[in-house]
Amino acid sequence: MSFGFFFIARRVLAWGALFLVLTMLWDSLPLPDVMPFFLFFFIAAVAVASLGLSHLRRVRMVADEVDAGSASSRQRRQVEIPLEADEAFALLDAAIRELPGVAHVDSARDSLQVRARMQSLATTGEGWVARTLEFLDTLVRASCGRVVATLVPGDGSSRATILCEPESDAWTDWFRVDDGSNFDTAEAITRAITRRVAERRRREREAVHQTRTEKELTVAKLSLLHAQVEPHFLYNTLASAQVLTRHDPQRADIMLGHLIDYLRRSLPRTDESMSTLGQELERSQAYLEILKLRMGPRLQVQVDVPDDLHAVAVPPMMLQTLVENAIKHGLEPKPGGGTVWLLARASEHKLAMTVADDGIGFGTEETRRQTSGTGIGLKNVRERLRLVYGELAQLAVVANFPQGVAATITLPLASPPPTPARAAGVDTGVEGVEVGHG
Repeated sequence: MSFGFFFIARRVLAWGALFLVLTMLWDSLPLPDVMPFFLFFFIAAVAVASLGLSHLRRVRMVADEVDAGSASSRQRRQVEIPLEADEAFALLDAAIRELPGVAHVDSARDSLQVRARMQSLATTGEGWVARTLEFLDTLVRASCGRVVATLVPGDGSSRATILCEPESDAWTDWFRVDDGSNFDTAEAITRAITRRVAERRRREREAVHQTRTEKELTVAKLSLLHAQVEPHFLYNTLASAQVLTRHDPQRADIMLGHLIDYLRRSLPRTDESMSTLGQELERSQAYLEILKLRMGPRLQVQVDVPDDLHAVAVPPMMLQTLVENAIKHGLEPKPGGGTVWLLARASEHKLAMTVADDGIGFGTEETRRQTSGTGIGLKNVRERLRLVYGELAQLAVVANFPQGVAATITLPLASPPPTPARAAGVDTGVEGVEVGHG
């Protein structure tokens, strides 16, 4: 209460001093009586007191406490924005542009400064009474405000200094008040910045949560695809080993050893999501050794993978899937069997893994269905490539020459291999794969 009384009394006394000076000047001149000045001063004092009370009441409705800082017609705010300068400036500019009553905004991105002018909501009435009241209101009420915001960039954050003030000079604050409009504007800008930063943080948290969820789903899907094991292969291998134990225990022991080695390398590991080309090659060779015991001389295997590529990281079980397809759909249906080639080549930024056979090729409907990518095994390979590499990896299945099918997986390399190798008779380009025979 004491501050409010002092706030209004100071402006009434300022107006009184002004009228006293004018009265003394008037009285020193040969002019009519000075009594109209006292009547005009009385009207102005009532207007000043009334507007001062309105100003304090409006500030009290917005602020928790009315003091010299909140009651001032010139407001200054400093707001820390946890963003880089460009993003912080865009946020500050948008917050000022959406202020209610903003008339003009001048934005200078290079100097990181925004200037805005607030329009007056006063209306002009009709008649001399309305015009007189409007004139008195213009005398005792501050003109429409302006906003000047300057951004100071920092290390990962920015500091905004916001000034909200009347367009008139500072000395007029002794005579006029702004009815709390500049305080309200400063608070509105601060709230808008806070809300926008909170909204940005909320979107970032949602994006992180969505990314984490998608990653978990991807890992779960990869684990499911990784855990897929061909049950018929296990059944047939165990059945073959059971038969061999009666007639050829030594071969049965070798087959079971290869099966144990294959299963040990095929079980999914939780400590790493990627394997190496060397590990995948060992897994595939263990599988082929079992098939060689079952198929006998009908199956021949040739491996051509440079030693310097064994340490290259690759997704697990993909090479194995191509080998299984070559046996199941290429060589097992062929009466005389044939050969499976395992090859790998590296260019500057890509690794190509090829599994080729000289089996029955595209001759049957079943083979055409598998090699076109509609089979479960190849669909899983394509899906896993998409989950791990997006559009940077591909699976190409083409006819081999002179017979059979060649499937090539092309992966991006994190870094170029130390000594890119290339072998004669093998072409793993986009046009197809050619494997020499004999």
